[in-house]
Amino acid sequence: MEAFAYRLKAFLVLAGVWLILIYPFSLQELYTGIAISLLLVILPLPGNRVFAEIGLAPKRVFFAVVYVLVLIIEIFRANIDVALRVVKPVLPIKPGIVKVQTRLKTKLGRLALANSITLTPGTITVEIKGDELYIHWIYIDAEDADTATQKIVSQFEKYLEVIFG
Repeated sequence: MEAFAYRLKAFLVLAGVWLILIYPFSLQELYTGIAISLLLVILPLPGNRVFAEIGLAPKRVFFAVVYVLVLIIEIFRANIDVALRVVKPVLPIKPGIVKVQTRLKTKLGRLALANSITLTPGTITVEIKGDELYIHWIYIDAEDADTATQKIVSQFEKYLEVIFG
């Protein structure tokens, strides 16, 4: 029964994301998305157990919506910062790789965090080792790991902790 529950949650999440991405949709697109979502959760793909970490409690769904809005704002802010560094060469660039710690315990939560960091221009996640992420940063303005963690990870982590536990 547990396997059915996590496959149902995975189907609902995949189908929901599909509906959001194709809006306004036609019936053909709707049927195609539902069929692909169903196929993805039925097939015994390696790593499919990661969907078991998805929770659909109202609090988690609310935080997921807020998180997407925060992510969009952070992507916009980072785009402006990188664009200004390109247009105004007097703005400093001090690239490097920093190690940050995360409080997230689930694999899916750490994956979402790493992808959120990578989607933000000026940063890219290079590697994940346990609860440590190695991030290439276009302008390192922090000398220690705690400050870097605060600047890069904190705005995403507080929401992801609620969403993925």
